[in-house]
Amino acid sequence: MATGTDQVVGLGLVAVSLIIFTYYTAWVILLPFIDSQHVIHKYFLPRAYAVAIPLVAGLLLLLCVGESPRPWAGCRVGVGVMTLSHP
Repeated sequence: MATGTDQVVGLGLVAVSLIIFTYYTAWVILLPFIDSQHVIHKYFLPRAYAVAIPLVAGLLLLLCVGESPRPWAGCRVGVGVMTLSHP
């Protein structure tokens, strides 16, 4: 069972995710249909960042996952069979 701290952290992560999702959805889907002179545009970055920010975040995620310790690093793949390599 999750402790109170775990539940608060989980709720916080869900809340932040919902805020980011709502902001990004409004930015990418709704904002193009609103007049460019409307005051709401000052609360959003230029549309070019709508592609650049997720792209950079995805690349950083792939780099971090790629550099994480691999438990299978001691294994080598043979011909159709994975065998443990001995140093």
